[in-house]
Amino acid sequence: MGAIKAGGARGASKNEARHIRELCHAMLLLDSPDSCRRFLTDLCTPGELTALADRWAVARQLERGVPYRKIHDKTGVSTATVTRVARSLERGEGGYRAVLARLNAAKDKDVDL
Repeated sequence: MGAIKAGGARGASKNEARHIRELCHAMLLLDSPDSCRRFLTDLCTPGELTALADRWAVARQLERGVPYRKIHDKTGVSTATVTRVARSLERGEGGYRAVLARLNAAKDKDVDL
């Protein structure tokens, strides 16, 4: 797999990369969890939104050191998905790690999330 280029995605054409960059900018304009939820609900199918939420739940559990099988048993997420998320945590672009670090910092400051 190739590296992500300036706001693009692995293997994305210039046009696709531009669309991804524009989507990222749009998401940065969201000012609350509710506005983000509404945007994602409009943007994604129910299945896509569930898949995103599942991956996020897996990432949080992996960060806490929960074993793959226990994550699968607890969430019903496939072990293949758990493995993909783990690989992204270890060798991805750092997106999961950056957000997890910010969440942990906010939690340390006792900020409501």
